[in-house]
Amino acid sequence: MATQLVSSGNHNWQLANAPTEVLEKSSLKESNAKPAQQAKLSGRGHTLSSIRTYLGLHPDAPIDDEHEHLEHHELLWSRIRLVLREPFAEFFGVFIMVMFGDGSVAQVLLSSNATGNAGTISTSAPGGSGYGNYQSISWGWGLGVMLGIYVAGDSGGFLNPAVSFCFCLYRGLPWKRFPIYLIAQFLGGFVAAGVIYANYVNAINVYEGYGIRTVPPSKTATAGVFCTYPQAYLSKASQFFSEFITSTLLMFVIFALKDESNQGAMGKSGAGHMFPLALFFLIFGLGACFGVETGYAINLARDLGPRLMSYILGYGPEVWSAGDYYFWVPLVASFVGCTFGGFLYDAFIYTGPESPINTPWMGLKRLVRPDRPWQKGSRSAA
Repeated sequence: MATQLVSSGNHNWQLANAPTEVLEKSSLKESNAKPAQQAKLSGRGHTLSSIRTYLGLHPDAPIDDEHEHLEHHELLWSRIRLVLREPFAEFFGVFIMVMFGDGSVAQVLLSSNATGNAGTISTSAPGGSGYGNYQSISWGWGLGVMLGIYVAGDSGGFLNPAVSFCFCLYRGLPWKRFPIYLIAQFLGGFVAAGVIYANYVNAINVYEGYGIRTVPPSKTATAGVFCTYPQAYLSKASQFFSEFITSTLLMFVIFALKDESNQGAMGKSGAGHMFPLALFFLIFGLGACFGVETGYAINLARDLGPRLMSYILGYGPEVWSAGDYYFWVPLVASFVGCTFGGFLYDAFIYTGPESPINTPWMGLKRLVRPDRPWQKGSRSAA
């Protein structure tokens, strides 16, 4: 749902396509190492850098300089962590996002007045008249995105395959990085949904009845805790348009917030350090203004991962067939909408050189003649 770019220091992704010899030299920098350790550390650094480069990551893992040469990096798990630090960050960023988001849906839905085989669910919260309403869900998802970005800051904090795709397309994020980010983001949502189910399984049994698991439009359906389902009155075109428009708004505003040349309300620095908070309000606003029709999934990782988990947990094939096989709409519409939102921002506002929109024929020349430079004096079209 969101993104925060790492664009400083030795971990700028735009250095990932530098000549191999330059990358290898940068990955072998060793300081304060004993002579006996230096060859070992250099060999390790070369291997780790090669693997990370193959995955499309920067050769150097984004870690603090003071931590880089500590002895525990010789341990097996430490080496694995160095290789996959950014995918791990995306995994846990999405995990945190879905925990807060799906958790808010679960609390609001399951605390409503219902009786089941195990008794009655209390609807009176201490000091209040209930355990939340629809706005609580908007708050939950907004907080989840903001906190997820903080967790995944070193990876870019994309948290959404469609957003990652657009940064590959419009901002030079290496395409080789996209598959591993997508897998990590999907698994983050998948695992988080399982944890939410384990936490709320007793409440689900009370709400629906022990062992009963249903999907909308059932009046006691709890499948909506995990993924989105459309209103019954929506046509397929309306389902798609609802997800398309929210995804378009998402990407357009993200690019505006990340545009350091856009003065906006923050001076000529984009949203800067306020970016996670700005994303909180963006997600809250999308939920508050556009959530009623389809639940504003706008994210494959947030919707498909938990949907698959709910299928495994016993909600059955209806998780795929509900809403006239609605499940594919958030997948496709999020990519189409985000791509369109990114196009609109770059076509009408953005002036930076890395966007293909700011090349001849709005990037089409790159597709037709990728071997030819688009700018005088440049060595390659990319």
